Amino acid sequence: MSRVLLFAALLLIPGAARSQATPDAPPQTTVPTDPPLNPALPTVFIVGDSTARNKLDLGWGDHFAPFFDTTRINVANRAHAGRSSRTYINEGLWAATLKEIKPGDFLLLQMGHNDGGDLGGAKPRGTLKGIGEETQDVPQTTGPLAGTTETVHTFGWYLRKMIDEAKAKGATPILLDTTVRNIWTPGPDGKPHIERDMGYNTFIHQVADQEHIAFIDMATIAADQFEALGQAKTATFFPIDHTHTNPEGAELNASAVIVALTKAHSPLAAYLKPSITL
Repeated sequence: MSRVLLFAALLLIPGAARSQATPDAPPQTTVPTDPPLNPALPTVFIVGDSTARNKLDLGWGDHFAPFFDTTRINVANRAHAGRSSRTYINEGLWAATLKEIKPGDFLLLQMGHNDGGDLGGAKPRGTLKGIGEETQDVPQTTGPLAGTTETVHTFGWYLRKMIDEAKAKGATPILLDTTVRNIWTPGPDGKPHIERDMGYNTFIHQVADQEHIAFIDMATIAADQFEALGQAKTATFFPIDHTHTNPEGAELNASAVIVALTKAHSPLAAYLKPSITL
């Protein structure tokens, strides 16, 4: 697919968010091994779910490095399929990523797709809606906290924990809104429009404001691109379900992140290859 098409003109068309369950990611049988990082270079870490890392190249994070001059910056995809902000922390994935982070690094944090799940039960990965200090004690029967009563926090609480701990290591955290799902509804103009917010983007924006960090609106850019392609063509990028893309869709999402970072004047844009023109 031509990157000229991926960087087409952007039009903001409001869309109504709908609540639909995020399906499970495909079995993770071909996830690539993480290459070693050059300790002399800054690193941009990607933390997210299956929309960022899914099998070999179905997540946008696996299409991110080709945009960058990797002689000047490492790109480390540490997203994990099926994880929410809560389970990424509870399962030790965040602790492992945090151990790698050093001063001068960047953290691209994108969560939300799995945060609407159950608080307990067979798949306990949900968080409380909101960004406040509310909690709920929930007995756990599976997962790393099985046999205990877990204090579950809000979505924003978990985001702030990762953001604050990354800041303490001298890194620059950056919040991304959630990737676009292939769900279309009629707009005020009577035409079908793709979903632009599955219900978490306001919380993400609010946490970015609280923490005085950048909010990167890649969802609007991707949504505009899908709408320019049309509903039938967009469906070809989502052959699995309404959430998970094929490699071409993953590249489109990666391109949307790059455009959004550039529009926000992110310092990460300084590390793009000179051949990347927007």
